[in-house]
Amino acid sequence: MSDRIRLGIVEYVNSRPLAWAFLQGQHAQLFQTEYLAPAKVADEMAAGRLDAGLLPTAELARIPNLRVVPGLCIAAEHEVNSVLLLSRVPPEEIRSLALDAKSRTSAVLVRILLSERWRVEPALTTAPASVDDPLGDHDAALVIGDAALKVDRTGLHVVDLAAEWRRLTGLPFVFAVWAVRDDVENPALPFYFHQSLRYGLASLPLVVRQSSRDLGLSEAATHAYFTGNLKYTLGEPEERSMEEFFRRARRLGLLPEGKGVEFLDLEMVG
Repeated sequence: MSDRIRLGIVEYVNSRPLAWAFLQGQHAQLFQTEYLAPAKVADEMAAGRLDAGLLPTAELARIPNLRVVPGLCIAAEHEVNSVLLLSRVPPEEIRSLALDAKSRTSAVLVRILLSERWRVEPALTTAPASVDDPLGDHDAALVIGDAALKVDRTGLHVVDLAAEWRRLTGLPFVFAVWAVRDDVENPALPFYFHQSLRYGLASLPLVVRQSSRDLGLSEAATHAYFTGNLKYTLGEPEERSMEEFFRRARRLGLLPEGKGVEFLDLEMVG
């Protein structure tokens, strides 16, 4: 392992409050940060090229020897507004679906919902997301992250996946967590991750201004996204939701069988 902890941060704006301290260059003596697509964070962690990262929840079932930082996540209690199923037809009539190549957790979630809510199993294609033409030749497309916030939804059926998960289970949905490889030895790690969220929330006006400019959305809409759609604390409902997500995904053969989520010790949070 290198002298600094190699940390992968998801490139979407929804990660910014959670990762703000790292994005602003704090703790640079301890962390070497990379800004990556969600799927790339997972691939780099699986290959051992990252020591820690903001990991798509589904990858906890695929990548061994990981521990989760307690109390932190990217989640939504109801509508998330940035993980969408867009379709030309009602969901129960979808026969072909384009999955966002950057997605892992959302790609599993949409298949659970299509199977359990609408009893369909469309043909799947994985492709880069396109804001201008997300559906292409398909009946429907999964669009996530910044692209989903900007995509033209005119004339389309729009399903917010977090809202549908809530209707199905009564639980919030957890899209990503901070995960750390077992061989990383630093008892203060939880402190740095929790401190980053505290700093991000204290700096929220600046986070909103920068994100609004980067997205091309109004500051009001961006602020509403951070404060109304997203949740960054991982509590008991979120932990139950992860367990339920793994259970349903495994029942459909979408994730491998495995042990439950293991957490880091929280002694050093302060």
